[in-house]
Amino acid sequence: MSLSTMLADPKMSVAEIAAWLDGMGHPQRLEAMSTTTKAEQKRLWELAAASAPITAEHFVPASVGTRREVIHHGRNTLPALNSFQKRFARPEDGSNRFFGYNHASTRWLIGPGYFVAHDTEGNAAWQERGAWVVDYFQVPDGPVPDGWPGVRANHVGLQVLVYFHTRDFMRKVSEHVSIGMAFKNESSLNNWFTLVREDVT
Repeated sequence: MSLSTMLADPKMSVAEIAAWLDGMGHPQRLEAMSTTTKAEQKRLWELAAASAPITAEHFVPASVGTRREVIHHGRNTLPALNSFQKRFARPEDGSNRFFGYNHASTRWLIGPGYFVAHDTEGNAAWQERGAWVVDYFQVPDGPVPDGWPGVRANHVGLQVLVYFHTRDFMRKVSEHVSIGMAFKNESSLNNWFTLVREDVT
């Protein structure tokens, strides 16, 4: 059984995919998500609409303290540079949001792509897309974890080509896996990506 085979089955549910992924360890989950095509990610996004709304604990489990990073391994379907990480951390101010940035081989060129992740409650159009959003309109306004790059606004330098005025809406796939869809302003970019959260001890 592979994820491609499961997604090709018109009767497949996101609950069945979640159970399959939850039965794996982290290396196996990474492998399972590593070859998804654009069409498969689109199908997974559509199936994930039936999942329970993604929660704050999916991004940073409640057991994790403030300013401690949690790494989510990403896979997109752009023509090149498909692998990246989104790194999340709980801020010190106790607010219901997370600070984060994109860790990738292109960071030296296009910058860290800082964001603030927050829930979409109160915005009906956003809630339909996902319960949480990775929001590049915002950047951290407080301390970030030690070792993270310097915070930069997304209108600075080449970041403007990738992150400026962008939001990624998130849906839950399984305990460790989520899928996002990218929007520029309020227009879909017709691009998706998956994230696999590392186990937290």
